[in-house]
Amino acid sequence: EVRLVESGGGLVKPGGSLRLSCVVSGFRFSDYDMTWVRQAPGKGLDWVSAIDRDGEETYYRDSSVRGRFTISRDNAKNTLYLQMDSLKTEDTGAYYCATVVGRLSYGMDPASDFGYWGQGTQVTVSS
Repeated sequence: EVRLVESGGGLVKPGGSLRLSCVVSGFRFSDYDMTWVRQAPGKGLDWVSAIDRDGEETYYRDSSVRGRFTISRDNAKNTLYLQMDSLKTEDTGAYYCATVVGRLSYGMDPASDFGYWGQGTQVTVSS
């Protein structure tokens, strides 16, 4: 059974930090590029960051998260991470991890390029 289980979300004040984790099972984690996808309140799905299967290439879709978010992975632990620092209210949303089944690029579309999804973890940034 394929499973992706996110954790680490919560309520944090602006300027704070959170570290999201996504533990996967049921497939060979090291065979897949991975991504974090955010759904802000009332908005659609936007990928936030992505990483290649070896952990050597990283992508951050928006300039607003570059320098604040860091994606990483530990293939030995079947785990994907997203370190989020200097959090802003606009970072609020549900965060999902997903496998990338299309080509890893800045043009990825959540509707077609992502395969397995987790259930999500809520991040709320509020004072």
